Amino acid sequence: MLAIAAVNALSQVDFVARFGDVAEHSPWVAEVAAGLRPFASREAMIEAFADVVGRASHDARLALIRAHPDLAGKAARAGAVAEDSRREQAGVGLDGLTEAEYARFTELNDAYRARFGFPFIFAVKGATKTMILDAFEARLPNDAETEFETALAQIHRIFRFRLEDRIAP
Repeated sequence: MLAIAAVNALSQVDFVARFGDVAEHSPWVAEVAAGLRPFASREAMIEAFADVVGRASHDARLALIRAHPDLAGKAARAGAVAEDSRREQAGVGLDGLTEAEYARFTELNDAYRARFGFPFIFAVKGATKTMILDAFEARLPNDAETEFETALAQIHRIFRFRLEDRIAP
């Protein structure tokens, strides 16, 4: 874990190398956040990452949402996701689903993507398979704008979890 003073002392290149993967396949978030230093605290850094996304264009935010893998999807099963995603999904048992559970996740992922045009985003740390499936069911009837904002809120939670794992309090 790095102290916030060490984070603030990183070069732009080193900052992006260390934190460019916090936003799934979207290093631009870390690139912009690096320019907002110095951060007063870990919390300020987490807020900076969220603010970068909040100030981005709609298209950039949509691209960030679309950069996320399906939960328990084919890419995850093949190990073709970012290391943090692999670890987070494994942490809630999504890497050990039964065939029936995998089929249910695939059905929900496909229905969600067909309805909204982007993957279902859920910050899985601390969740259970049941909680994730319940969230799928609860969110599928939502309108597109609500789901867009919910996906971004979940991404902000993912930022929090990932940065809390890397930055000392």
